[in-house]
Amino acid sequence: MSDDGRRGDRRTDRLPRRRRRAQGVATAPQPTLRIVDTRVYRGPNYWSYDPAIKLVVDLGVLEDFPSNRIPGFVDGLLSLLPGVAEHSCSTGKPGGFEKRLRQGTWLGHVAEHIALQLQREAGTEVGRGKTRSTGEPGRYHVVYSYAEESVGLAAGRLAVRLVNHLVEADTAFDFLAELEDLIRLAERSAFGPSTQAILDEATLRDIPYIRLNEQSLIQLGHGRHQKRIRATMTSQTSSLGVDIASDKKLTNRLLAATGIPVPRSEIARGEEEAVKVANVIGFPVAVKPLDGNHGRGVALNLADDAAVRAAYRSARRESRRGAVVVERYLIGNDYRCLVIDGALRAVAQRVPAHVKADGQHTLRELVAITNTDPRRGIGHEKVLTRITLDEGAMAYAAEQGFGLDDVPPRRARVFLRRTGNMSTGGISIDRTEEIHPDNAEIAELAARVVGLDIAGIDLICPDVSRPVRETGGGIVEVNAAPGFRMHTHPTEGEPQYVAKPVIDMLFPPGTPSRIPIVAVTGSNGKTTTARMIAHVLKGMGHKVGMTSTDGIFVDGRTVRRGDMSGPRSASMVLQNPSVDVAVFEVARGGILREGLGYQRNDVAVVLNVTGDHLGLGGIHSIRQLAGVKQVVVEAVPRYGTAVLNADEPLVAGMARASSGSVIYFSMDPDNEHVKRAAARGRRAVTLEQGGNGEMIVLRQGRKSMPLVWTHLLPSTFEGRARMNVQNALAAAAAAWAAGAHLHDIRQGLRTFSTSYFMAPGRLNMFEVDGYRVVIDYAHNPPALAALGEFVERLSEPAPGGRRGLVTGHRIAVIATAGDRRDEDVRELGRVAAGHFDTIVIREDANPRGRRPGETAGLIEEGVRGAMRDGARCKTVETRLEEIDAARHALDLADDGDIVVVCVDHANDVWLELQRRQHGGGGNGGPSGDDGAGDEGGPRAVTELGELAELEEPFAAEVF
Repeated sequence: MSDDGRRGDRRTDRLPRRRRRAQGVATAPQPTLRIVDTRVYRGPNYWSYDPAIKLVVDLGVLEDFPSNRIPGFVDGLLSLLPGVAEHSCSTGKPGGFEKRLRQGTWLGHVAEHIALQLQREAGTEVGRGKTRSTGEPGRYHVVYSYAEESVGLAAGRLAVRLVNHLVEADTAFDFLAELEDLIRLAERSAFGPSTQAILDEATLRDIPYIRLNEQSLIQLGHGRHQKRIRATMTSQTSSLGVDIASDKKLTNRLLAATGIPVPRSEIARGEEEAVKVANVIGFPVAVKPLDGNHGRGVALNLADDAAVRAAYRSARRESRRGAVVVERYLIGNDYRCLVIDGALRAVAQRVPAHVKADGQHTLRELVAITNTDPRRGIGHEKVLTRITLDEGAMAYAAEQGFGLDDVPPRRARVFLRRTGNMSTGGISIDRTEEIHPDNAEIAELAARVVGLDIAGIDLICPDVSRPVRETGGGIVEVNAAPGFRMHTHPTEGEPQYVAKPVIDMLFPPGTPSRIPIVAVTGSNGKTTTARMIAHVLKGMGHKVGMTSTDGIFVDGRTVRRGDMSGPRSASMVLQNPSVDVAVFEVARGGILREGLGYQRNDVAVVLNVTGDHLGLGGIHSIRQLAGVKQVVVEAVPRYGTAVLNADEPLVAGMARASSGSVIYFSMDPDNEHVKRAAARGRRAVTLEQGGNGEMIVLRQGRKSMPLVWTHLLPSTFEGRARMNVQNALAAAAAAWAAGAHLHDIRQGLRTFSTSYFMAPGRLNMFEVDGYRVVIDYAHNPPALAALGEFVERLSEPAPGGRRGLVTGHRIAVIATAGDRRDEDVRELGRVAAGHFDTIVIREDANPRGRRPGETAGLIEEGVRGAMRDGARCKTVETRLEEIDAARHALDLADDGDIVVVCVDHANDVWLELQRRQHGGGGNGGPSGDDGAGDEGGPRAVTELGELAELEEPFAAEVF
């Protein structure tokens, strides 16, 4: 238990010989442990393969006091939580953690183990964790697994309080009371026994599930393959069948009409009417609500008018329709027959709540003793329910001659309920192997008559092993959503695995439950590559669900706008019942905040790893950042594929983390990884030079399959946009891994373009009044360098001696996020200065913690430094507002120039271009002319004008 060796900078279960805080050494321990930050990871993450909670804790002065230097700490902890003594920690043997405690370990590490043990005390089996230094003195990442999120979080908070209490006693802190509260929280949060049984079986079948609310509404499977359950009601349960089952009189009549033995019954809507019906039917009788459940309001074996009147009042309170059923009381044992998908799967004899007398204790004491059984809990939280001494229980005991303070004779059974419902404290005895075939057939027929896929048939007869038509008896009730716990956890007899036929019904053998998931990550190019892949798959006829920094898209239509590259957005796609394949852009931030929003991905694509975002989220090096991106590779199953950039060593090295196969892609056909893959008969995607240019080629062993010329791909601008050539290689490899045929990949790439409506903000090019404009989201030095190289190629002569597309000045509007490191911000300016003649610096609307103008100032420092070193740039100025900067840059442009606008809000700049195309004057203001006669500019800008009235152009199709 505890250390799974996943990640971290420094282990904290072993102490160095000497360690002191820079500000000095405290003379005595003080309760200064506190939680600084909390993260909940719901899927694979940077720290763990499984769901985990990460607390960043600050030890304060306790940094100088490991566990062995605090008097009484270890013994006090073991007396309160003896279970931690059995933790193996990193030794792999029980008792390893106690050894660490006595040798001395940091208190963050202790809090981790306490949090794990507290969850175990609350009834959840968890056992993995780790504690690692954040790099700051006294601060640690405390990571531990959880089964139920609310319980895990509460356990972490309680663990910190307990550590502080053990350091210095807090009289206001009652640990046992706090632990009891935690246990009650776990009981409230846990699934009921029936739901849990189904989920356990689904997990064995590798069927994913998503909890849709705080109760028991569960989605099994993903996308178009999903099914839903709520307890034992499924998405296949007939609403009509549930309505029939809830009307006991109608159920009785329908069963009788098919020859099924049932007791005679009538509906009564008044007390005197109930008495009259009872006398007509003949005593003894049973009275129950017309539409009740769980045995509430049911009275059995009533022998006179007075008993019927009392029972009527009780049943009337439980009836939503204001009516009760009076029926002939059948003599015999109470059996619950469980029918699933038309077949009898289990039979349990239900025995009403009772106690067995020992001749020494009172009835009240006997109930208390019976309730100490650890299998008994409140409601349905455990396999048995605690017996409640309410008015009904006392009255029934009095009928048998016993009061609560009486001592029943030894071996006497005192019943406290008339019905055998588990929810009222009854017990169950498995009788599945004993039921007579005729009785089994009657139960199955009853379920079909009512129309339920899962039905609980209540059969009363003397002996279920003999035909009910011979012994007497009959079916008294048919229940929708019957409980499973009497079958899965019988008090006596063999448990029946009734969840298996439920899963067989919902997902017959060979039926898929998952949809293919393609995850795309990297520092640059994620969105474009994800869009390329989605476009290829959509062309194959798939209903593609895609998440990206632009939004969530299903089958090419916008579902939600904004940065949707995190795990919650992925979960939204997986819940959509029309989606049959998912493509997720997976951002660094989402992985660090919550992990992946799913358990695994069939295809993982890693494009590149650059220094963007260093210094954020505890990631301070390129290697650490690569570890974050590697999470999607680690989520590849054995049958899956990792698509890796062989040109980047850190990315290529991730192949070791993949459980599945690997497809390398490379701009260099002689790349060593590509050649080695070919030699081993594996797959790769690369470029080959031909007489007509570059060809994208799929390789598998010695086979080489030409795919498409790069200059024929619209997204590459005749091969000039090298970043999109690389993205096309990755997309081709991912589609290949996802099962796409060669011609589907070719067609998809040939028809994908970077138009504003297909890939907004991703290398969108327009022509306005003789000059060209490029809109792009480039925001870091590598992305801006790639954009600058693209502009360079636009200036080069085209094949056939034609002039380049750009013959004049190069103007750029640049910015970056304010939370980047100062050196990275300056580097952006240096890179821009090497590619552009004129630079206009702006800032994002969200400064991310910096003062207005601070980020722009750092960029300008980088630009001017490069200018002093002889860079291309000759002019630099600052316009902080984005639209103001864009307008100014456009005003500077002349024929043959190119303006590159690195945007934060692409739509605003797009609208500015639209206004200029329709005759707008300086600063993009409208001229009054409606633009009907304006023919300046190519088709791309004309299309822009035709859609000018769209308030939100992102609503157009995007694949």
